[in-house]
Amino acid sequence: MELEAFDPASELAARRRKLDELRERGQDPFKIDHFAFSHHAQEILDNYAALEGTEVKIAGRLMSIREHGKVTFAHLRDASGQIQVYARIDNLGEERYKAFTNLDLGDIIGVEGKVFRTRRGEITVEVFSYTLLSKSLRPLPEKWHGLKDVEIRYRQRYLDLMVNPEVREVFVTRSRIIQFIRNHLTERGFLEVETPMLNPIPGGANARPFITYHNALDMQLYLRIAPELYLKRLIVGGFEKVFEINRNFRNEGIDTRHNPEYTAMELYQAYVSGDEMMRLTEELIAACAEEVKGGTKIEYQGTTLDLTPPWPRVSMLDAVKEHSGLDFRTLKTAEAARRAARGLGLEVGAKATWGEVLNEVFDELVEPKLIQPVFIVDYPVEISPLAKRKPDDPEFTARFEPYIYGREMANGFSELNDPLDQRERFERQMEKRAAGDEEAHMLDEDFLTALEYGLPPTGGLGIGIDRLVMLLTDSPSIRDVLLFPLLKPRE
Repeated sequence: MELEAFDPASELAARRRKLDELRERGQDPFKIDHFAFSHHAQEILDNYAALEGTEVKIAGRLMSIREHGKVTFAHLRDASGQIQVYARIDNLGEERYKAFTNLDLGDIIGVEGKVFRTRRGEITVEVFSYTLLSKSLRPLPEKWHGLKDVEIRYRQRYLDLMVNPEVREVFVTRSRIIQFIRNHLTERGFLEVETPMLNPIPGGANARPFITYHNALDMQLYLRIAPELYLKRLIVGGFEKVFEINRNFRNEGIDTRHNPEYTAMELYQAYVSGDEMMRLTEELIAACAEEVKGGTKIEYQGTTLDLTPPWPRVSMLDAVKEHSGLDFRTLKTAEAARRAARGLGLEVGAKATWGEVLNEVFDELVEPKLIQPVFIVDYPVEISPLAKRKPDDPEFTARFEPYIYGREMANGFSELNDPLDQRERFERQMEKRAAGDEEAHMLDEDFLTALEYGLPPTGGLGIGIDRLVMLLTDSPSIRDVLLFPLLKPRE
């Protein structure tokens, strides 16, 4: 935005004039390319006894300034926190002191001075010299110390991070969680890998993909919806433990739990079943809580949650019966299931299968009630096209999903490794696509070929990193844990 668009009396115009004056005096801050600071703010605060009277160099953004005649107090904020600085005319001289008092909130400065404690007890750096490192040409948000406008916070996350330390802490915690998961798995022999983001065939989940185009190859491609089919190819190839932490993309709605691009961790381990994956899930989430919260009992949105393993295992059939009153074991046909669901006020499709109706009842009437950690197990085969059938009940699969605070946190199962069964399920998925279901799986011949070479018994698991971070940072919306959530452009 050009200066002419602003009122000449506005603060933006005043800041631009200050920059022009600095440049006229040969003091252009934007020509300075480094400042060798010696300490962060928090280091000084934490080690005052050792640093008292020591000269230090610090750098940060000016967050407050209070002039009292020949002395001025200000606060600088850096990546670690905030510390007070104290400037006085006796140290700086009249001209430099006046220039200091003429600084604006938001300016980034470097300070060299001595550590001491004021009479009021605040640890402070007495300024011997300072350097303007970057001029802030826009003022901090009004009442910057309490920026609450959600629209501004999400659209201009840099302002949110600048003025709300608790927001910065959320993203520091997010990084810690991801690093902990990575370390936890590698220490247990898992190999971290990377699989393609651009897929000729999107697979691994029921989801509508984003479509793109590669000009040189003259072919349509899809942003991946899940890495599952590539990771299982690696198990076929001889790796026994692999994982990936990366982005998935799904062309779906946006709400407090969904964003079109999100971070997930997926892992696969040869020669184990879904039971082992459940143990790994509860142990990993509990260990994350220990790491970032100091224990397995946490508060989330005013509710105490106990993440201590083991978590209960409840079949989908039993969960639906307990929370809705419907016993699907007595509903022998899809039509009977549809009538029963409609009797509860649910809208189900005229062609919905028995398993699809069961899942719809679960989603609408059961899921919101699952507050404490629980594994829902034994999913119908119709909604689990990549999971192994239960040997004793082949209409159900060895699939599980853990729920906490009414939210699905992960998805896992004993992987389907029968290539003939997998082909049949893909074909049924393709029939759904032909009938208009854009989330149904496509048939992936290369993946089927890989299965025909032999996939050992394998357990798989996918955890939504964003939802896990929400849980462990007490964040109500997924947008609170994404640095730059997708937003509709301003009108």
